[in-house]
Amino acid sequence: MTTVTEAAVTPLDDRPPLLRAAQDTPTSLWNDSADPAELAASIGFGAVGATCNPVIAYTAIKNDLGTWVPRLRQIAEEHPTAGESEIGWLAVERLSIEAAALLEGEFEASGGRNGRLSMQTDPRLHRDADALVEQAVHFSSLAKNIIVKIPATRVGIEAIEEATYRGVSINATVSFTVAQAVAVGTAIERGLDRRTAEGIENHEFGSVVTIMGGRLDDWLKAVVKRDHIMIDPGHLEWAGVSALKKAHHEFVARGFRSRILSAAFRNHLQWSELVGGDLVVSPPFAWQVDMNAAELPAEDRIDVPVDPRILDSLATKLPEEWHRAYDVDGMTLDEFERFGAVVRTLRQFLEADAQLDALVRDVLVPAV
Repeated sequence: MTTVTEAAVTPLDDRPPLLRAAQDTPTSLWNDSADPAELAASIGFGAVGATCNPVIAYTAIKNDLGTWVPRLRQIAEEHPTAGESEIGWLAVERLSIEAAALLEGEFEASGGRNGRLSMQTDPRLHRDADALVEQAVHFSSLAKNIIVKIPATRVGIEAIEEATYRGVSINATVSFTVAQAVAVGTAIERGLDRRTAEGIENHEFGSVVTIMGGRLDDWLKAVVKRDHIMIDPGHLEWAGVSALKKAHHEFVARGFRSRILSAAFRNHLQWSELVGGDLVVSPPFAWQVDMNAAELPAEDRIDVPVDPRILDSLATKLPEEWHRAYDVDGMTLDEFERFGAVVRTLRQFLEADAQLDALVRDVLVPAV
């Protein structure tokens, strides 16, 4: 008779849930910050990439002024004619290069599929495709594992195709809808196909197409408040998740060589409902700590449909906005830049850029 139970001899899996999902499924974890300390800790949770944007960069520098004030002064000394904006962006470049170095091992191990550090183009260039491409090419040259964020607007998508053609790995940003994601994925394919047609090698680009799921939720909540719409508030927490799931399945069906990336977390569903997909989830580090502490189940749920009652509620209560957000043909290219979440986020990125300028100004020309 057996005296030791099977449970007693089966080793317990004490890995945190994010690490289990990262190691046991195709779903990749990236850290939604280039802060070196946070990224190093996130790598311990299984992170194999990181993203940055003007808000994140400004916050990382502002929260570590003991390090960055002398560095900003040093950059100013090295570039005596540079203005505050140029100095601020040089600081972002240095922050990004240092973060990229932490990911080089994974970049090599994955053949360039992961191990990427995202840098975002200057939001003030959002109306100039040529300027976006030139900055993307420059950023791409800073480290072999840099991936460059360009906004998913008509102008940005034009730049995404050209930058891809010129060898830049892409991370589309200011992107919230299935229509935007599919348009970006298609533009990346065009850029890759142009390279092939000209006999240019197509290495592993590792390109990703972000859907900022939580910011889509935020926008729909704002519409509900503005228009005095009565809807189950819990259903609004599923909007971004629904768009992310649908976009991922569209990418798989179309054979796109880029992946969907889930960003702008507002709830854990924007990770847990996507586990199992060959995609990227990029929570802020604080979210990673909380999700691990809560011991959320790391279950394969990418192919589990969103409750049809929730989808019907969103379509019924928010017919115009939900059509724009969820349908592949919900918007034309020219309509992207007028979508509410795009306007709000682009303005926030522009404001963060101005805040970084002001921070540099206060360091170089302190008030008296």
